[in-house]
Amino acid sequence: MNAEVSVRLDRWLWAARFFKTRRLAADAIRAGKVSVDGVRAKPARAIRVGQRVVVGKGPVVFEVDVLGLSEQRGPASVAQQLYAETAESTAKREEQRLTQRASMAAQPRPEHRPERRDRRELAAFKRQSN
Repeated sequence: MNAEVSVRLDRWLWAARFFKTRRLAADAIRAGKVSVDGVRAKPARAIRVGQRVVVGKGPVVFEVDVLGLSEQRGPASVAQQLYAETAESTAKREEQRLTQRASMAAQPRPEHRPERRDRRELAAFKRQSN
């Protein structure tokens, strides 16, 4: 954690390990999946300590407060010190995880991988239903 005043948003998301590359971070920002203090941001947006960042990664949404700034990607233990996730965000993610787990448990799972004959029968069934 350096003593910088501000850092580019895409660099901070990469350093905080929300995204594996800066390119992925910038693409997510441009797609509107990231907002700073409730306002849609751009990749070059300057981010400061104390701001609230909302990051959407697929169905998961993280709402975090910025605690530190860094332009360099370091170990995960250092990256976790750059932000603090809000209690509401943690509760929502846990609820979503439990809901997803329950829905997956309700779906029937095959005992084995379908063989050639099974795949052909399935394809024929799908063609008939269309």
